[in-house]
Amino acid sequence: MCGIVGVLSLGRNALDTSGIKRMCDVIAHRGPNDAGYFVCQTGHQNQKKGTYHLNFSDREFYNLSPLLPIIDSDEGQRELHQEQWNLFLGHRRLSVIDTSSGGHQPMRDRSRNYWLAYNGEVYNFKELRTELEEMGHSFRSATDTEVVLNAYLEWGIDCVHRFNGMFAFALWDNVQKKMYLVRDRYGIKPLYYTVVDDVVVFASEIKSILEYPLVKRKLNLDALNEYFTFQNLFQYETLFEDIHLLPPANIAAIDFDNGFKRECYWDFDFTERDQSMKFEDAVETTKELFQKAVQRQLVADVPVGAYLSGGMDSGSITAITSRFIPRHSTFTAGFELSRVGGVEATFDERADAELIANEFKTQHFEQVINAGDIAHVMPELIWHMEDLRVGMSYPNFYISRLASKFVTVSLSGAGGDELYGGYPWRYYRVCNSINKEDYLSQYYAYWQRLVSDDDKKSLFQPDVYGKIGIEDPFTIFKRVFHFNTKLRYDSPEDHIANSLYFEIKTFLQGLLIIGDKLSMASSLEERFPFLDNDLVDFAMKIPIPFKLKNLENMIKIDENKSRRNRSYFQEYDDGKNVLRKAMSDFLPRSIIERKKQGFSAPDESWYRGENFEYVKNRLLSGGGKAEQYIQRSFVEKTIDEHSKGTNHRLLIWSLLCFEEWCEVFLS
Repeated sequence: MCGIVGVLSLGRNALDTSGIKRMCDVIAHRGPNDAGYFVCQTGHQNQKKGTYHLNFSDREFYNLSPLLPIIDSDEGQRELHQEQWNLFLGHRRLSVIDTSSGGHQPMRDRSRNYWLAYNGEVYNFKELRTELEEMGHSFRSATDTEVVLNAYLEWGIDCVHRFNGMFAFALWDNVQKKMYLVRDRYGIKPLYYTVVDDVVVFASEIKSILEYPLVKRKLNLDALNEYFTFQNLFQYETLFEDIHLLPPANIAAIDFDNGFKRECYWDFDFTERDQSMKFEDAVETTKELFQKAVQRQLVADVPVGAYLSGGMDSGSITAITSRFIPRHSTFTAGFELSRVGGVEATFDERADAELIANEFKTQHFEQVINAGDIAHVMPELIWHMEDLRVGMSYPNFYISRLASKFVTVSLSGAGGDELYGGYPWRYYRVCNSINKEDYLSQYYAYWQRLVSDDDKKSLFQPDVYGKIGIEDPFTIFKRVFHFNTKLRYDSPEDHIANSLYFEIKTFLQGLLIIGDKLSMASSLEERFPFLDNDLVDFAMKIPIPFKLKNLENMIKIDENKSRRNRSYFQEYDDGKNVLRKAMSDFLPRSIIERKKQGFSAPDESWYRGENFEYVKNRLLSGGGKAEQYIQRSFVEKTIDEHSKGTNHRLLIWSLLCFEEWCEVFLS
């Protein structure tokens, strides 16, 4: 797990190398164990002179690569600036597999024609290495990085189809004079890019891109509109104008003749469900593949632990991990609830987590989060998040920081709900849709999590509202479905399968981005056993009734009645039935039968009580940067309505985040 940065000039102008070390330093949290810098003149600007390059270390890690010049020394700076470069690759390393200096990056092959800056883990790298060795490849390290590099030498960029893991990498092919930017199937590891004046700048985090002198900081108003609709971004844009997120399962090919071209090499497919499958076979295969997935993701040369929420997904991971790592570490965050009532009084999951920890004899660690922790952490939190997504995430920051004190790798249960139907209260809204248009309109109504289109005029300042683009959020929403031409809209099962597709492409993507940013803020690698290739491929084939056993009752739900009485459809909150059965051999019955509960703080109560003054002062004190874009009257109305009983916790959180984002990135 690491951080990568890079710049490639496609024109005749050389790179500005004055800030390339800063581009790496600003994401040092992603890689505290080593740093590397590679600059190259590819021959594009001066073909007579040909290709030449330099590789640097820096002062902090000189002992790891003593033969390399030091980029932050006088001599290193002279060497750096004596030539005109048009390619730069930089790397910050978090050592997880083969912690020796043999894993230094950017990594080259023996011919020095292929250079790789890589972030992630390919869990099946040992099997691939054996295959490559049989083909004549030799290795100088025990890293998966070198396996990725040799896999490219053997199979070209199609090697990505052989990788079972999470990754984002940049690979320079000096023979083809081509740069490849690649993300994994699921988008676990982020990779951002921008193109300015024929210069492509890319990095694991936006803050690195902002360090390059050509890049200007400007708010993307269309993305802001999208964020305040969905509390997420579906188009792979960011709040920074002209800075984009490379979509999951995408390969961007960049060369001097064709510029920047990208294509998708894989997508989720819930349409090929195996209707002949027997429930018992689905259970047994799920059980087998899940155990293999957990075992596969335990590969590491550093301590490995697991998050433990008290639910079935994280509990199952803990149970299987305990078979291979006795007394491994588990981590839970709880909440101080003495002034909290209603449903939020159940948000502290420590009791269930302690039950599982005791069952499997883990070394268990807990952190209690209180109302005051949100104000304390916001500036640092937003600096790390930078790309605002999904709901309240400060508990994730605290639990990652706790885990990082004991382990370098922590397993997470994310992905289980999206694959196995863990959100029945969402699906009931659309399972009775008449046709495609009816389905899309009803589901869009649900996913307007923050501000409806009708209220946007009162949300945004008039000059901002007038500048928002002509593409409305509903069009953006529909495009997620239109990307997959195989989707059908003929039955309740189709509608639920389409919902699984949508949520895994959008909601889970947001969770993964925030998870990456907030874990790497503490130099912690998160892994996701539910996002194992074999398990995902099988889970998509499982018939919908195996995931939702009360599907028939769900179809009969009266939409109008359920809107008035939420508990009416909560009784059908039984999702992930096949997964519950598969995990019943590993976990106590009370955990298997436990209702789905997200990892969330009691902010609805805290925003009315202990954090009420903080919310008012932060959003209404005057002079805030966000007031250039958001109308004060809208914020006042939102806070007032929340104080009187309307639950605006998601909207208040997003307003707080945007205010802080403006302060951190636009000041």
